[in-house]
Amino acid sequence: MIYYSEQSYTKNDVKKLEIADYEDCSFTGCSFADQNLSDFKFSDCDFTDCDFSNAKISQTAFRDVAFNNCKMMGLNFDEAHSFNISFRFDTCVLDHSSFYQLDIRKTVFKNCSLREVDFTEANLTSAVFDHSDLTDAVFDRTVLDSADLRNAVHFSIDPAKNQLKKTKFAKDNLSGLLDKLNIIIE
Repeated sequence: MIYYSEQSYTKNDVKKLEIADYEDCSFTGCSFADQNLSDFKFSDCDFTDCDFSNAKISQTAFRDVAFNNCKMMGLNFDEAHSFNISFRFDTCVLDHSSFYQLDIRKTVFKNCSLREVDFTEANLTSAVFDHSDLTDAVFDRTVLDSADLRNAVHFSIDPAKNQLKKTKFAKDNLSGLLDKLNIIIE
């Protein structure tokens, strides 16, 4: 496989990208929307102001990748290469994406929109949802042990269907744990 290291890419360089192993590279202002990124490998890479909406990421490797201010709607991360998958998201829009059955412990979602994201059967142990919007996100048989949801908003998590050992919540956002009971909290 072709290997690129310590390269910087901007929006005009995206057309030249080929299936390769990209290590310690930076991508700024690139649009990967509706592109096929299957089988690409990204290790220790940074993506800033990029658009990945509806990109194909089948068997794409993401290893210690940082996404900053990226639009990533409709991505099926569950189709990505799961070995050593790790990333962090800061000020990203991940609406309608899927992390189904992924082991993504310690993942940080900071200032992110996670509307209608599927976290079914994902392992989110020690994940951080810092000032992130989880409107209609799906948590079903999800492991949230030691996860931090103190600053998360609009989540609905059924404690009977999810693992919540030492999960952190703020006193004022506990109502998301009681939605199943169909009660009114004033």
